[in-house]
Amino acid sequence: MKNTTRQISAVKNIALVAHDHCKQDLINWCKTNRTLLASHYLYATGTTGEMISKETALKITALLSGPMGGDQQLGGLIAEKQIDMLIFFWDPMNAVPHDPDVKALMRIATVWNIPIAMNEASANFLISSSLFDQTVNIRIPDYAGYLKERLT
Repeated sequence: MKNTTRQISAVKNIALVAHDHCKQDLINWCKTNRTLLASHYLYATGTTGEMISKETALKITALLSGPMGGDQQLGGLIAEKQIDMLIFFWDPMNAVPHDPDVKALMRIATVWNIPIAMNEASANFLISSSLFDQTVNIRIPDYAGYLKERLT
């Protein structure tokens, strides 16, 4: 498939996700970076979003809980180019029953070439990047072009 360019605006749509053993770490990270995050649109899977919102007063669009379809909802938003960045504090030491959904989320985020942070260190790198508050062009699959070629 050919590629095209997508423009990510300076105000980002950021998804926040955390496995159970990592939720408090993500909440603490959000508290530390509250000022930077407040100027962006934030989305989160259900439980994580409710906890972050309660403890930080950040405005969060909460989706379903991850195991109940929230991971798939986020994947759909990524494929629709409505999520620009994913911060996912995952627990590599504990298996989760919805592991196939988690892998699908990681796959779709990679396919659509959005920045992904998988832990506190990578999240710090992303949020401190000079690109964080800038308009950025990224390379994505040219799915519309693909469909046009297939249908003609």
